[in-house]
Amino acid sequence: MTSAYRRIDVGGIDTFYREAGPPDAPVVLLPHGYPCSSFQFRGLMPALADRWRTIAPDFPGFGYSATPADFAYTFDGHAEFLRRFVDTLGLDRYVIYLHDYGSQHGLRLAMARPERVAGLIIQNGDIYEDQHGPRYAPLKEFWDNPTADGRRRLAEAVSLAGFRDEFVGELPPPVAERVSPDLWTLSWAVLGTPERREHLTSLLADQRHTRQWFARQQDYLRTHQPPTLIVWGPHDGYMPAGAARAYLRDLPQARLHLLDGGHWLLETHLDEVVPLVRDFLDLLDQGPPS
Repeated sequence: MTSAYRRIDVGGIDTFYREAGPPDAPVVLLPHGYPCSSFQFRGLMPALADRWRTIAPDFPGFGYSATPADFAYTFDGHAEFLRRFVDTLGLDRYVIYLHDYGSQHGLRLAMARPERVAGLIIQNGDIYEDQHGPRYAPLKEFWDNPTADGRRRLAEAVSLAGFRDEFVGELPPPVAERVSPDLWTLSWAVLGTPERREHLTSLLADQRHTRQWFARQQDYLRTHQPPTLIVWGPHDGYMPAGAARAYLRDLPQARLHLLDGGHWLLETHLDEVVPLVRDFLDLLDQGPPS
């Protein structure tokens, strides 16, 4: 089954989203990461659409959604947008796929409405600062001393070359060759305007505030114990294998799979990720053992 491409008004924001699967099927919600859009889920969605309703929005300033001038291009702003998007579609039960920046937006949604969360799929989205990889070092310099010069360096990363580096990262050459240049080329093309690039720089600068959420997010996991699948690419300079294993501190029953990929695992190991996700979703459909 192929994806459908839809638009909806979310609090006055013209919002593009992808959808696949039966309208009455269990929902898998797919908030995207930096610097991509719902495009990152173009392979996963049809692979699940025979039995699950998959929904992936483009956040404001990304993909084919609008870029309103009065929107707060911060993690708080995007998290609030996701809550409004879910309410606008009338979704009251869902599995959330947590990846990259989308992990922050999705976890905040889960924390606000824990009764709606059927499960979590965590893929290279970190909340344990002691397991941050070496690529965080220059970002943390800015986080600890957010100067105008530091923001200028963040803005320099918002470029075609910077996007390519985000997508290829630390992948070994045979794996890196599987990442299509369409990924960074199209992501850069839809960024499009100086306004969008400035808003993206604002979001990068705001990332320092996510650290204030880590302890609360860990507490949510410990308290609510949502059924969780962790599928991870350890060739990731931001989020190595330890960042995945750290989730087991708070979710000891989670299923953990480390594959031979990196941050953009769906680009290189989709054939391995899909059966793991389908098996996990099957278990949720069956419910807990009697």
